[in-house]
Amino acid sequence: MRETVMVAMSGGVDSTAAALFLKEQGYLVIGATLVLFETGEAEAAAAAAREVGIGHFVFHEESAFTEKVVRPFALAYERGETPNPCVLCNRSIKFGLLLERAEKFGCRHLATGHYARVRYDGERGRYLLRQAADPDKDQSYVLYGLTQGQLSRVLFPLGEKTKREVRALAENRGLSSSRRKESQDICFIPDGDYAGFLAREMGVLSPEGEFVDQNGARLGRHKGIVRYTVGQRRGLGVSAPERLYVTGKDAANNRVVLGENDRLYRSSLTASDLNWISVPRLDKPVEAGVKIRYSQNKADACIFPLPRGRVRVEFRCPQRAPAPGQAAVFYDGDVVLGGGTIENGAT
Repeated sequence: MRETVMVAMSGGVDSTAAALFLKEQGYLVIGATLVLFETGEAEAAAAAAREVGIGHFVFHEESAFTEKVVRPFALAYERGETPNPCVLCNRSIKFGLLLERAEKFGCRHLATGHYARVRYDGERGRYLLRQAADPDKDQSYVLYGLTQGQLSRVLFPLGEKTKREVRALAENRGLSSSRRKESQDICFIPDGDYAGFLAREMGVLSPEGEFVDQNGARLGRHKGIVRYTVGQRRGLGVSAPERLYVTGKDAANNRVVLGENDRLYRSSLTASDLNWISVPRLDKPVEAGVKIRYSQNKADACIFPLPRGRVRVEFRCPQRAPAPGQAAVFYDGDVVLGGGTIENGAT
């Protein structure tokens, strides 16, 4: 009897190719799309499923998405942080609610078009999350929040392939998704206007306030604290003899702190809300490669356990602009040790 797999489908080339690969491997494949907000994704996914020759189901989870992803996203911005909603969505929605749906359909596995790899380590007795074979497309950074239970049920058919190989296959098979453009923005804010979305949809009002320097001296007026992130240079509208960057945000006093580029570098940071994958917990300091944003290379560091489930990350070389609210993900080679959320206490 063939094993049944549910594939999360968006209508894009990656999820369509994932479904095709699994079907060709002999799996009984079911396509599924979560409708999380107003979009044409379900129609595109249904068309892609027809091209692959599989059944397709649509599940509406707008309320859950708002409560588990969008609302925490808005609250983090109000606190002056720069959140990563993909981490929350992967943990609670894509590999949470959709995995529950897969179970109800009798599917042993849930597959997605993510570029990452999973393998079971018998010696550790744990499932390991590894970087993808294609380093330019690796998405392990946004998957660090997955649990052992979720990893035991997940398939990543694209993990050993390059994006070029995937697109070439889609073109050779005549799949219309091969011509679909990839989105680079947050899915529920396609125009990139975070401030407008937060005000319009979530009632988060961000009044004007002061730009200040490191000593608190006034430099000008900002247009609302949610419009800025640590490391930003463009769009400040402040005249100064040197280039200025956002070096911090003081949400309590509605101030944005500006300074020169060298003030953005930090030799350490603290992280909380941790999830460990290759180990059950961190009991002693460990050397690791650390990424503090999706597109960044790993930086050599030592991770020290702290009380209350937090860690301190000491970098070998100072790192530029670690932003509170973003993820810090820890690697042992290509294996994800775990990760957490960067706190305000970067130094």
